[in-house]
Amino acid sequence: MNVSVLANSLIGSEIIKIGNEVNELKSKGAKIANLTIGDFDPSIFPIPAGLKAEIVDAYNHNQTNYPPADGILALRETIVDVLKDRYDLDFKTNEILVSGGSRPLIYATYLALIDPGDKVIYPAPSWNNNHYCHLSSAEGIAVETTAESNFMPTAELLKPYLKGATLLALCSPLNPTGTMFTKEQLEEICDLVIAENKSRAEGEKPLYIMYDQIYSLLTFGKEHINPVSLRPELKDYTIYIDGISKCLASTGVRVGWAFGPDKVIGKMKALLTHIGAWAPKAEQVAVGKYFADKGQVDEFLGAFKTQIQDSLNALYEGFTSLKAEGFAVDAIAPMGAIYLTLKIGYIGKTTADGDLLKDSTDVNSYLIKEAQVALVPFSCFGTDETKSWFRASVGACSLTDIKEMIPRVKAALSKLK
Repeated sequence: MNVSVLANSLIGSEIIKIGNEVNELKSKGAKIANLTIGDFDPSIFPIPAGLKAEIVDAYNHNQTNYPPADGILALRETIVDVLKDRYDLDFKTNEILVSGGSRPLIYATYLALIDPGDKVIYPAPSWNNNHYCHLSSAEGIAVETTAESNFMPTAELLKPYLKGATLLALCSPLNPTGTMFTKEQLEEICDLVIAENKSRAEGEKPLYIMYDQIYSLLTFGKEHINPVSLRPELKDYTIYIDGISKCLASTGVRVGWAFGPDKVIGKMKALLTHIGAWAPKAEQVAVGKYFADKGQVDEFLGAFKTQIQDSLNALYEGFTSLKAEGFAVDAIAPMGAIYLTLKIGYIGKTTADGDLLKDSTDVNSYLIKEAQVALVPFSCFGTDETKSWFRASVGACSLTDIKEMIPRVKAALSKLK
């Protein structure tokens, strides 16, 4: 049966493909340190007890009908207060849109701004921008970044591609790297966007920034920064993506929000009305109450961030030790999110069975089988498979699992010739 060109040409999630490989081996009894999916094992990282209690209470009070299309007012009012308190950003309730997690909001941003053939600029590696470009028929331009800038895009790298572009997709802390913009890096990029928009004719579509800051409350000794705080004149051209999925270990609770210029947010609201991508009303009620108690949120974040940082540090220190022993590996010190950037420079090596590791996918498959460790190659985030960099996500592994995997990685790499 024939289907649409879009459906025929759609590429499935590369991360889920790796996850399926891991699950198949686990079903056969293998114990694998799964560092693939950007999710949390609730037995290791449960949602806040206070949030859970508020969700249960909301259901007990029958908060089960349709919510307003842009989110319940009490939650949007809480978000207004959070933005002012934590980010010094001034937004009104009509400039906020609540949805079932952040993915519908990212997609709605693309659909609200992009016409077929419009240019979208994004760094490689980055999460899913290549897929959203495909879904919106955009001309996606992946700008490859390097370890020298911690895989964050710089003004120098982006400048040649901004002329005539409609959207610049940025994220900090960045998925997949766990690295962050410095103030100077983001200021220079903001100034490029301002200059580009000044050069455009009246009535011409401007260059917008989509700024994904879903990990902004998960930083480790680094200051999170954002475009509008640095350059207030960008407020009319910046759409933010945020929510509770990562900062509250609540990926399955499905409450995210976007905020930005009301004309764009209004169009995004209309799009999502037709899709019906609302966050459940009870969860909205609960998040509005929970997030309004800053002390309660900060208490959770303090313990939660310490637990994540301990896992990231253990992984970083383990690979740093392997590097010191002469293994062809490297790591970038953790800055934010739940990810660590790892280099495993064994492309071109041969296994004990005589199999050549031709690319990063082969290296990853080898580690899954020989070391019972599963990572995600940067090729799943828009780079090519010749690069030896990988994402490690610590949300589904215990600290003990992480410490126990390092000797297995060492043994597996030692077998390669």
